[in-house]
Amino acid sequence: MTLMKKLLGAAAAVAVTAGTAFAEPALIFDLGGKFDKSFNEAAFNGATRWAGEFGKSFLEIELQSEAQREQALRRFAEAGANPVITTGFAFATPVEAVAPDYPDTKFVNIDGWMPEVPPNVQLINFQEHQGSYLVGMLAAMASKTGTVGFIGGMDIPLIRHFGCGYAQGAKAVNPDIKIVANMTGTTPAAWNDPVKGSELTKAQIAQGADVVYAAAGGTGVGVLQTAADEGILSIGVDSNQNHLHSGKVLTSMLKRVDVAVYNAMKDGENLDTGGFTTLGLAEDGVGWALDEHNESLISAEMKRDVNKARDAIIAGDLEVTAYYTNDSCPVHEF
Repeated sequence: MTLMKKLLGAAAAVAVTAGTAFAEPALIFDLGGKFDKSFNEAAFNGATRWAGEFGKSFLEIELQSEAQREQALRRFAEAGANPVITTGFAFATPVEAVAPDYPDTKFVNIDGWMPEVPPNVQLINFQEHQGSYLVGMLAAMASKTGTVGFIGGMDIPLIRHFGCGYAQGAKAVNPDIKIVANMTGTTPAAWNDPVKGSELTKAQIAQGADVVYAAAGGTGVGVLQTAADEGILSIGVDSNQNHLHSGKVLTSMLKRVDVAVYNAMKDGENLDTGGFTTLGLAEDGVGWALDEHNESLISAEMKRDVNKARDAIIAGDLEVTAYYTNDSCPVHEF
């Protein structure tokens, strides 16, 4: 069913029942596509899980341009969708502008920031630097060359936040390790450019990197593919990407966008709004993936040391510096 038909159908249902019908939630994917095998796909998986468990449905749209952000928000709100869930920091400004016009609709933005959160908006953020610290440790322990790489998507503070945690974890294991870092671009197109991801991976390999962490959305597919082809290890992000190249992906930094979307849909119109929700290691909002696809790459010592660091971070005995603290990283320049 097309988006327009679904919107018209939802609007008709709301009109006929005068608000007594079940309000379908809506999910708006960021640029990069629903099946980016990373951030957006994690959101889709969370929504699909909710729909399957509760026998309900949700509205959805994949954006094709920046101009569609506000338009999609308004159409879903006018169709009676509740809550309207958005993925990606770029939605923060449109949500902030639209939300006051629809006070009875609850909006969710994942990864965004607002100076003042409207009363019908929930912002969900993650402590990506904590999870990235752990995979940085694994990268350093797995590296044979003493050089590891980081490939980010769009060059924004959020992605530098990933990279900074990764660098701190790697340096904790090997203070002399070399970190090679590149960003894919400065526009949203950087989230969906696997060819550029492949080129950057080859360039980092030429500089000695034998483990590369991709925090780049759909661009990361090219990073992981090239790393596998060239015989080095990669690290996935957001979703568990270990299976994409079994035995060649060291691990994946899990960012539980799926859980955030699932919980928002489950709470529905009872969703708490008007503030921030932050998910880190303590809340299982971030972590690292270990399964049958990478277990042969993770030694007992690696697992022990990383889990020890995880426990120390949760207990407050080990602090991972956030890039946002001073808009800089204490161990590497991004």
